[in-house]
Amino acid sequence: MPDVLRPGLTLVLVGTAPSRISAAARAYYANPGNKFWRTLHAVRLTPTLLDPQEYARLPDFGIGLTDVAKRHSGVDAALPAHAFAPDELRGKLRRYQPSLVAFTSKRGAAETLGVPTARLPYGPQPQALEGAELWVLPSTSPLAHSHFVLEPWQALAARVAELRGGTRDGNESHPHAVP
Repeated sequence: MPDVLRPGLTLVLVGTAPSRISAAARAYYANPGNKFWRTLHAVRLTPTLLDPQEYARLPDFGIGLTDVAKRHSGVDAALPAHAFAPDELRGKLRRYQPSLVAFTSKRGAAETLGVPTARLPYGPQPQALEGAELWVLPSTSPLAHSHFVLEPWQALAARVAELRGGTRDGNESHPHAVP
């Protein structure tokens, strides 16, 4: 999957690795059961609901995408230790200098930060990552549906709106769960 990065982004969302479905579709978060695109829209990080094939439009909304295991695909638990390239990720963050970096799973954050997943709460983290404010979010993967909560995503969207100097369309994010 190609990175979706450029200078001036407010937020870079960092996945662990694309699922096999996403890799085959050549589109981020392409599994129909994945809540990623619905979540971005529900919390108003995007003004419209995007299809996975529209991932390249995210920079229009100040959002970038990458993964910490760029050369592999599959579920987090099946990825070998050598799949992760945290130094490569850090180099990209230094180059593009987003304001916020949010991992879309604890595994990607843990592998990058060298911290066990159990020690990573959802939400903002006390440390920065390459100068960017750091967040950890619940995974939107179908395998994580039983653990998914929308509140950290809502808090991130509120922080993005704050950094941009306004609110999302003048309204608060949708208070309901993502279908």
